[in-house]
Amino acid sequence: MTRVSAALLLLIAALSVAAPGHAQVAPPAETPAATPASGQAEFEAAAEAFGARIEAMQQEMQTAVADPGGNAATRAAALDAIEARYQPEADAFASALETFLNQQMAAAPETERPGMQAGLAEALPQIRSVPRLVRTQVEQAAQAAPTAP
Repeated sequence: MTRVSAALLLLIAALSVAAPGHAQVAPPAETPAATPASGQAEFEAAAEAFGARIEAMQQEMQTAVADPGGNAATRAAALDAIEARYQPEADAFASALETFLNQQMAAAPETERPGMQAGLAEALPQIRSVPRLVRTQVEQAAQAAPTAP
């Protein structure tokens, strides 16, 4: 697993595990749709799918920068296209996280909501910036790699 996707998945796991834990101390909900576990499985599946997509994006980017036939402009254009193709997925996952955690916060004790909101506010821009972060790391790794004699 890559450094980016491992860190991202740890962040997602921390947020998704912490939220239901807070929600479990809330008074019981009257409707099944509002239970603490509501949406948990769907969100976890979305998180796993997003992690897999980020790994695929990283592999595509690594292939693009390793292309011996391309010049710098060609590689940059390829990376631009890859980043643009995956950005909507990062935005959609950030929105899914926001929706999920807002549901969890609604069931959490009032005293825990500010901390949950602060964590969410910090996580959203990080998730949205994942395609740019992966690109930067791929470019840095390619520049640091020794060139063939």
